[in-house]
Amino acid sequence: MKASEWYDLGSYENVNGYNLFVIDSYKAFPETKNDSLPVMVILHGYPTSSYDYHKVLNRLAQKYRVILHDYLGFGFSDKPTKHIYTVIEQANMAIALWEKLKLESLVMLSLGYGGSVATEVLAQHEEGKIPFQLEKIIFCNGNMHPELSNVTLIHKLLISSVLGYLISHLGTYNLMKRQIRNLYYDASKISEQELKAMWEIGIFNKGRRVFQKISRYLKEREKFSDRWVGALRETNIHCVIIWSKNDPTNNIIVANLMSIEIPFNELYWVDNTGYFPMMESPDEWLNVVLN
Repeated sequence: MKASEWYDLGSYENVNGYNLFVIDSYKAFPETKNDSLPVMVILHGYPTSSYDYHKVLNRLAQKYRVILHDYLGFGFSDKPTKHIYTVIEQANMAIALWEKLKLESLVMLSLGYGGSVATEVLAQHEEGKIPFQLEKIIFCNGNMHPELSNVTLIHKLLISSVLGYLISHLGTYNLMKRQIRNLYYDASKISEQELKAMWEIGIFNKGRRVFQKISRYLKEREKFSDRWVGALRETNIHCVIIWSKNDPTNNIIVANLMSIEIPFNELYWVDNTGYFPMMESPDEWLNVVLN
């Protein structure tokens, strides 16, 4: 799917003074509208966008009303340059968006970085601060244990002051292409069209200006580790953990640890798959999510 085709599926919602790009499956695919369907909200990974789910949206929309959005600073959403981007704010904006859409009960699904956003949402849910019910949470390759992270070299460079600025502003399509392919177990499974779409969406609205800023979330994982892991340990919400065995950035030890920490959970493995299971192994991933 081209970037322009993904863009045409969505629209903008103003949340806390910023425009967030949102895809609502009821609007994107009106024929799927059915008030009896449960709602699934989706949180994408870093450093990408809701496009992570372009291969699976159609099939998810047969079973759920699906709501996806690009975080502030990501994808097709606003990218203010004089802004400090935080996971806490991304969670607050997601909550505000879902409240604006008048969602009452939902399944929350996340990938990677989105797992940190999801656990902050969960923490606020456990504190009784959010106006809707979480029925289930699905974590895909999301690491809430910073001490177990396999941070890529390019990410380490991005969070440094000088080198990060240069990479952010001078990075090329070929550099991005190489980094994304390195996140796959089988790089032949991502097409040139998909790579170009990811690049176009990333640099949309002068995205290079904020790329370094949105890369600094690792410090938050350290700062709020007790809060987020604590929420996982205390919740009674049913959680599903879907983990790629060959994700180079998220150690399988983390999945096993989460399955011990979370009281009510199921753990599923996706073989021969890297960071993006919904893109690299969509049929196997959907089989777990939907069944």
